[in-house]
Amino acid sequence: MEKERLSLIEAAINTQSVEIERIFGKIEDRRRGEGEASLESLAYQLHNLYCAFEDLLKIVADFFENHIDDSAHYQSALLWRMKMPIEGVRPALLSEASYRLLDSLRAFRHVFRHAYSYELDPKKLALVLEDALKLREVYHRDIDNFLEQFQ
Repeated sequence: MEKERLSLIEAAINTQSVEIERIFGKIEDRRRGEGEASLESLAYQLHNLYCAFEDLLKIVADFFENHIDDSAHYQSALLWRMKMPIEGVRPALLSEASYRLLDSLRAFRHVFRHAYSYELDPKKLALVLEDALKLREVYHRDIDNFLEQFQ
């Protein structure tokens, strides 16, 4: 890959990673709170976290190859595609571990966005939070491995 193109994708990924880390910081702050308002705020930040990761996936997809036609399943298709290497185009962005954790966040985000009368279950929210914190431990390695493939 041309050096200029590699610099462009690396800068875009790094910029989005900063945004992801900013949201992780908010999640850390919100998880210490108590009461329904704190739960709602935490849930909102977990929702935002998936959105930020989805933006990262879109950056990579748009840069390399993608146009996903199935708009009904766009989020799951994009996520699935990013765990696949595409011969001659790009390596996989996500490991299986990151894929599973992001899929958990994706499912939560869907419920959070569409269940208007839904009461947040603190136990279920705790499970999603646990997945998000595990994701924080692994996604940097995925990004590093992805970018190293071009060096």
